Order: sequence, then structure tokens, then C-alpha cells
Amino acid sequence: MDAHFYNVQIAWNKDRKGMMCSPELNVPTQHDGCIEVATPPEFPKGIPGVWSPEHLFTASVSSCLMTTFLAIAENSNLEFTSFHCDSKGKLEKIEGKFMMSEVILEPVVTIVHEKDRERAERVLQKSEAACLISNSIKSKITMVSTILVAETQSKGA
Repeated sequence: MDAHFYNVQIAWNKDRKGMMCSPELNVPTQHDGCIEVATPPEFPKGIPGVWSPEHLFTASVSSCLMTTFLAIAENSNLEFTSFHCDSKGKLEKIEGKFMMSEVILEPVVTIVHEKDRERAERVLQKSEAACLISNSIKSKITMVSTILVAETQSKGA
């Protein structure tokens, strides 16, 4: 596969805020491909309620897990009805420098049949190992997965 480039432009607005855009995402339904970004409130003059680099870093790992899972699940013919993932990025100071030292991923996959539980777990493990973002960073990646069964949920409802 040839190298690919993903273009992002960022411009400072005021205070500790800016606007991040991508010309590749310039569609009207996505605010012209832009999102507001800011210093998080844990830092001096940080702004609450706005996406921060730390949130985006964590989101990159989590969304890569999802997209990789979707591809591997399709190739494995895994029948599932839902995927969602909570994630936490851990920021800490190590050797005098701030770094995102760990990302904790908590994916929940709802499968159609109990017989697919082990396969779903293997697909999740392969997805975490193949995630290009996880493979591109030095942060520790911890994954705690949950597999639910749709047929079991519908019986209890």
C-alpha cells in the first residue's frame, strides 16, 4: 500500500482556543470539516467543554479500534448487533514531561449467538493488535472487553 497523507489545518482564534479543520472533510453536515479545540481545563487558562488534544488522542485510539474491529469482524463473518467503546486517556508527568501514558479501551460487543463468544473475543484481540494508531504511539494500551449476547438480552426483556 502506498503512503497516505491526512491533512489537518489549525488556526488560533483567541485565548487558548482554535479551530481545527480538514479539507478532506469539508461537508456541510460536519460543520465544514471543522471542530473547535482548546487547552483542557486542567491546565492554566484551559477551557472546559471543548475538544482538547488529549481527548482527540484518546478518540484516535478508540475510533481506530472500532474501524479495525469492523473490518476484521466482516472478514471473519462475525454476526454482531452493536459495538461501542468507552475509553480513558491517562495524562501524567513522567521524567519531567507530560505524556499520554496509557489509553484504556472498554469495548462492548453484542453478538447474535452465544457460540460466537470466543470468536468475538479473538476478533477484538486481533483488532487491538492491528490498530494502526495503537501501533504508532508509545502509550500503553489496555483493553478490557465485554461480550454480550443479543438472544440472551431479548429473553430477559
